[in-house]
Amino acid sequence: ENDPKNGAPPNQGEEEGLEVEECEPDEENGGETFADMMKHGLTEVDVGILKYVSDHEGFSGILKERYSDFVVHEINKLGKIVHLDDLSIPADAAEDVLETPELPQETDVLTEEQKKQLEDLQLYRNKEGCVSIKVVEDTKERRTLVHKAIKIQFPGLEAKTEEKDGSKFIVAYHVAGKKALGAPRKHFWPKSRGSFCHFVLYKENKDTMDAINVLSKFLRLRPNMFSYMGTKDKRAITVQEIAVHKITAERLQHLNKCLINLKVGNFCYKNHPLKLGELQGNHFTVVIRNISGTDAQVNQALTSLGQTGFINYYGMQRFGTTAVPTHHVGRAILKNNWSEVVDLILKPRPGAEKEFLVRCREEWAKTQDPEAALKKLPNKRCVEGQLLRGLSMYGKNNIVTAFGLIPRNNRLMYVHSYQSLVWNTMVSRRIDAFGLKAVEGDLILKGTTAHVLSAEEAENYSIHDIVMPLPGYDVIYPSHHVGNGYKELLSADGLDIDKMKHKVKDYSLAGAYRRIVIRPTDVSWEVINYDDPRISLVHSDFEILENKPAPVFNKDGKYRALRMEFSLPPSSYATMAIREVLKLDTSIKKQTQLNTSWFN
Repeated sequence: ENDPKNGAPPNQGEEEGLEVEECEPDEENGGETFADMMKHGLTEVDVGILKYVSDHEGFSGILKERYSDFVVHEINKLGKIVHLDDLSIPADAAEDVLETPELPQETDVLTEEQKKQLEDLQLYRNKEGCVSIKVVEDTKERRTLVHKAIKIQFPGLEAKTEEKDGSKFIVAYHVAGKKALGAPRKHFWPKSRGSFCHFVLYKENKDTMDAINVLSKFLRLRPNMFSYMGTKDKRAITVQEIAVHKITAERLQHLNKCLINLKVGNFCYKNHPLKLGELQGNHFTVVIRNISGTDAQVNQALTSLGQTGFINYYGMQRFGTTAVPTHHVGRAILKNNWSEVVDLILKPRPGAEKEFLVRCREEWAKTQDPEAALKKLPNKRCVEGQLLRGLSMYGKNNIVTAFGLIPRNNRLMYVHSYQSLVWNTMVSRRIDAFGLKAVEGDLILKGTTAHVLSAEEAENYSIHDIVMPLPGYDVIYPSHHVGNGYKELLSADGLDIDKMKHKVKDYSLAGAYRRIVIRPTDVSWEVINYDDPRISLVHSDFEILENKPAPVFNKDGKYRALRMEFSLPPSSYATMAIREVLKLDTSIKKQTQLNTSWFN
């Protein structure tokens, strides 16, 4: 329901995709530092998340204790829930796998020993090495077969013919290694076949952009050759459609051998890529562990979720997990205060961070020398690294240009985060002032145009029809006193709501409208008892494909969990629906406190 041309693009699924690598602490590497760091994190109140729409009593529980407790399946534009359930090659494609049928099968040309060496190379056991294969009957056809065998059976490797001591060898390298070749060769593509291979990507504990970066590395493609309808959570199991230009299903299928926490399947060829926002929504299966609520409380809470819904707040992920919230950076960008932008991103901050980042920040604070600070970073692709690289290239007098080295998605994430904070805050005020009915001065959408309700019209609408704007130059505001609050809120931040066009076009915000209360569809739930806190309580697509048994629940198990399912439109946050059920703060800060207290 967000029009992408209007400033804040829909936040598909739960998180915006980042094209940079994160330089953040890793929960898996010791809960101590993570819990420690979260003492400085945000809580819901900090980002305007204040109200509830239901009156049931809340209960406690633990969210995302294991990433397998949070499963997201995309709902495609036809309304079908996307599953990974078929790893085979489509029939039409299988016919032209071997374009030279008179030659022996590829599998015959490599010895078992060579296959073993190639597999070690492919699986990074021998990252910078190479495998040399002497061609026994040295003919061009024979060499072609070996090249083809390597390409098809060992994706992620590339081969070239080299001459040593008068003999020809085919030498295989890992594409991610230092000795890799230049641009990959063009491949034959039948005219009758669609130019895009669409496939389903199943991923665990990885965000969509990271997953695409991994695929593009193995296939030697630029990441922008892939298209998708929305980015999905990192800390979850997620299933979504992806399309890639002129890569065969065979090459993709072979990647399954060497991908970790990723699987691809359900291949088909089409004539078009995918577009952001084309999805109808996402279907969530969520397990809340160690719940305290009685069955009656749970039933009341979930019935209310289906009937009344939840406030469509932007969830905590929108605002970052570090001591410097993303909306503070966004506000500085909008104010054109570029030295503050640099300061916020690079200055030392409280909370646990990776050692190299702490050293990098200290260096920057001490010397203000981008080159010196950059030397402290082993990974230059995080936001801090990109910004320092920009400062060393363009100098401290050209911060806007330097900041431009950070990928556009990330830069826009900052300003969208500020818009989201304003939206959350104003929606809390709107519900506080007028409750859960439509009132005079509220906005509804007619097509894509906002319309202000008269007192008479308000009688015919419900809270589920009401939208509120994200601030921008192309939106109108409610005509009641809450609408005037937008101007005051921005003024207090040193911004003029009537001047949302920015000197730098990228940061000009048109604004957008977003429904304030969402009713999930297909809501279902069950309370389950279990004994082993380490077992997964959801049967994933991958486990089903591997014929793994479904989880078994013990009626008398000592732990109780709530397993719930529901579907949401794009850009609505499942964590905010769960918050309404539990009446519990969903911030990592609060959840970490819950988690640590349960285990101690």
